[in-house]
Amino acid sequence: MIDVTAANETSDDARARSNVWRLAAAQALTGANSAVIFATGSIVGATLAPDISLATVPLSMYVLGLAAGTLPTGAISRAYGRRIAFIVGTFCGTLTGALGAFAILHSSFWLFCGATFLGGLYGAVAQSYRFAAADGASVAFRPKAVSWVMAGGVFAGVLGPQLVQWTMDIWPPYLFAFSFVMQALVALVAMAVLSGVDAPKPAAADLHGGRPLLEIARQPRFIAAALCGVIAYPMMNLVMTSAPLAMKMCGLSVSDSNFGIQWHIVAMYGPSFFTGSLIARFGAPRIVALGLALEAVAATIGLSGITAPHFWATLFVLGVGWNFAFVGASALVLETHRPQERNKVQAFNDFLVFGMMAIGSFSSGQLLAHYGWNAVNMVVFPPVLLGLVVLSLASFAKRRAKLRAVEEIPDPSI
Repeated sequence: MIDVTAANETSDDARARSNVWRLAAAQALTGANSAVIFATGSIVGATLAPDISLATVPLSMYVLGLAAGTLPTGAISRAYGRRIAFIVGTFCGTLTGALGAFAILHSSFWLFCGATFLGGLYGAVAQSYRFAAADGASVAFRPKAVSWVMAGGVFAGVLGPQLVQWTMDIWPPYLFAFSFVMQALVALVAMAVLSGVDAPKPAAADLHGGRPLLEIARQPRFIAAALCGVIAYPMMNLVMTSAPLAMKMCGLSVSDSNFGIQWHIVAMYGPSFFTGSLIARFGAPRIVALGLALEAVAATIGLSGITAPHFWATLFVLGVGWNFAFVGASALVLETHRPQERNKVQAFNDFLVFGMMAIGSFSSGQLLAHYGWNAVNMVVFPPVLLGLVVLSLASFAKRRAKLRAVEEIPDPSI
């Protein structure tokens, strides 16, 4: 029986590994699309917006799209399979580039916001790549599958900002217009890559099985995982989206900003080559705690100066911290649900994360415009402390439960 189980797990892992390569490539291409938005959004916003305090609204609309797209992504994946959801997402990505270029050419701020909202919908679908990589994989391989797909973002960190750098001046005086045309083409390439993912429609039995969502969400492990994701991603997003405009306000160049965003994205995804192994060795809670602590370190660096190297160091450390915290939190989520519950639980987790990001993102422009870069960094510390406390309590509760279970096992010698 054990041999049969091992053979099945080996077969499942072979299928998962095949999917991982496609999903990692798609992660790189999709990440390049979001990198274009993050590198240009606040600068284009400042150019087109009726007031400077609205400059980061396009980025906030991207985050709102992320939040709005998570539950529909889960519903489409549950009803038709993940591959259909992936194709829908890349179609939204193509529209993002086309509409974004049109908005810049016609100086339409709100149309540009609509384009970045579509980009958020694309990003919401892309968030499910990491979970799709773990579908059917063995328990031992799941953290590595998630981590390896996230590693595809390293190439996004190179491709996205370089795409902006190479194309931003092609249609003068319409800065970044051609960058969005290229973004649309990249989304089409991602569509072709994802069309080969082996992600069949769920079996009919899986559509109605499993526990109620509320029961799953009440688990201490899920609460800790979701809360740490809710803290790690929005805090990273707050600092990252504010940084390009803050650098411009401090007299730094667009090239300085592009360089900082490029290395931030590399730092976000580069550790994924070994984050899964770290989780397997030390456990997800310790890696999440390390990630949250690094986000606080990044904010401390941001408070220490406003030169280009200070911004670059802040963004780099912030990226590494986000990787550890978010990949670790994602691995924790995988521990809280059964296979037939995965789509609804994963979509609900991402809805919480990106819903909170949307709320916080709309205030980032106001925070930067009225209180400055230091205030943006100061906001990071209280949520990080809360996350560390809740994570510690959840880990303590799990240890107590295990100890209690051992004590309740009857002694066969009695």
